[in-house]
Amino acid sequence: MEPGNNTTISEFLLLGFSEDPELQPLIFGLFLSVYLVTVLGNLLIILATISDSHLHTPMYFFLSNLSFVDICLTSTTIPKMLVNIQTQNKAITYAGCITQMCLFFIFVGLDNFLLTVMAYDRYVAICHPLHYTVIMNPRLCGLLVLVCWILSVLHALLQSLMVLRLSFCTHSEIPHFFCELNQVIQLACSDTFLNDMVMNFASVLLGGGPLAGILYSYSKILSSIRAISSAQGKYKALSTCASHLSVVLLFYGTGLGVYFSSAAAQSSPSSATASVMYTMVTPMLNPFIYSLRNKDVKGALRRLFGGKL
Repeated sequence: MEPGNNTTISEFLLLGFSEDPELQPLIFGLFLSVYLVTVLGNLLIILATISDSHLHTPMYFFLSNLSFVDICLTSTTIPKMLVNIQTQNKAITYAGCITQMCLFFIFVGLDNFLLTVMAYDRYVAICHPLHYTVIMNPRLCGLLVLVCWILSVLHALLQSLMVLRLSFCTHSEIPHFFCELNQVIQLACSDTFLNDMVMNFASVLLGGGPLAGILYSYSKILSSIRAISSAQGKYKALSTCASHLSVVLLFYGTGLGVYFSSAAAQSSPSSATASVMYTMVTPMLNPFIYSLRNKDVKGALRRLFGGKL
């Protein structure tokens, strides 16, 4: 069949986690709570970094961008799932599915690239502390975030256009709670070889590249920390990286778990369950990791609420 957007279906069905009616209120309540905590936690981080002059530094500039992206990421998937549960309608339109997929790739890509930029920021702060303010100037910080957006949008558009060329026939059930690319491609009744190639190549390039950059940055950071003579100096240097490193481990750990789970059980709802950690739990925990382990953020939150925290 010739490639082209000659789809014969107008909507997909998101099967979610369970079709048991008794479990639907529990699932609705659980994910509504996760969504509200995620939005509130990340919004507090953004407000704290904007309102407190002590946090007007490159590290917290990137952190506020990461919090904004996490709000957008969860807003791409959870509200639609909640509406489907509430209305007992699993349908999502073809255009809505493509849009959701595109937005999901944009914000996941931004998470990925921003964590890499934050690793570079920590590398400059620890390995070149005397030149930190010169290197990490506002212009460079803005440019780095702009490049993150450009790369993420271009990747999302590429993946979305690759899906638009596919033909879809009668089978339209997606065993997931959102339009996950791999699951959608499997529903196509046209040749998906090119899509699979692009998807796997992008996963290796855009996943492995930033991860390699993070590992390189931390290898240099550890070398610099080992050269510090005092134990207090080593602890202080490590403490500035602890929150970021925790988020990196959580993001890539759950991301790799989803990738291998999806590869091992392509049509199984287990991939949807694994994606919960990647798309919901990680954005929810990020504000807690940064606020609980960071005196500057906790101080900013106290000042934001007039010392009530």
